[in-house]
Amino acid sequence: MMGLAGRGVLVSGGTSGIGLAAAQRFLEEGCRVYITGHEPDALAAALEKLGKRGEISGQVCDVSDHQQAIAAVEAADAAVGALTVVANNAGISWREPFLQLEVAHWDRIMAVNLRGMFSVAQAAAQLLVRAGRAGSIINMASTNALGGEEDYAHYNSSKGGVLQLTRSMAVELGPYGIRVNAICPGYIDTPLNQTIAGGLPGDFAQRYANERIPLRRVGNPEDVAAAYAFLASDDAAFVHGAVLAVDGGQVAVM
Repeated sequence: MMGLAGRGVLVSGGTSGIGLAAAQRFLEEGCRVYITGHEPDALAAALEKLGKRGEISGQVCDVSDHQQAIAAVEAADAAVGALTVVANNAGISWREPFLQLEVAHWDRIMAVNLRGMFSVAQAAAQLLVRAGRAGSIINMASTNALGGEEDYAHYNSSKGGVLQLTRSMAVELGPYGIRVNAICPGYIDTPLNQTIAGGLPGDFAQRYANERIPLRRVGNPEDVAAAYAFLASDDAAFVHGAVLAVDGGQVAVM
């Protein structure tokens, strides 16, 4: 991608799935990358794997803790030299019917998926504005932000909030040269989705693809990593406040 080489990148939730693929893609583009993850063992494994690809470092961080999010952004800026790209990727999900949805579970989803995204984004934006530095912040939403999927009221709501957060940030941060966009992946083959599908019939993923995805396959993390790279690059220099679905046509289906 044009203009990515040498840039400093933070990938929150960069230890598995889409985040890990995004970190790898940014390294392949010649970026200096800093990742965060909630689990120490997963972080160590990701750093070992990615260390063969380029300049990588990272730290354990629970983005639902505002101070931890701020500290991670500041550490990333110091580690990569000058942070200009944030792949705001950390998130969690699980199935839970609306009628049985526990308030504590609602609060946890919101704390990570929405407040955590706000905390990372605000800390990064404040850093960029203080430094007088342009940049790109890419928030992880979902096709679940564009329509309601059964058993995911908490997740759907959190991702809908991410879209409005993205639009609000775009309006306020554009004058500073900070581009803000959101990605809406559809069904992607990640460890998280594999865990969620674990209690469903073994052919669930392929049946879902056949019934709901015109390309007749589920996505892979590299599909979404490519979208991260595009939105961070100079190829997307006039893309701002946008919502990019990476879903094989899933939201086009009536």
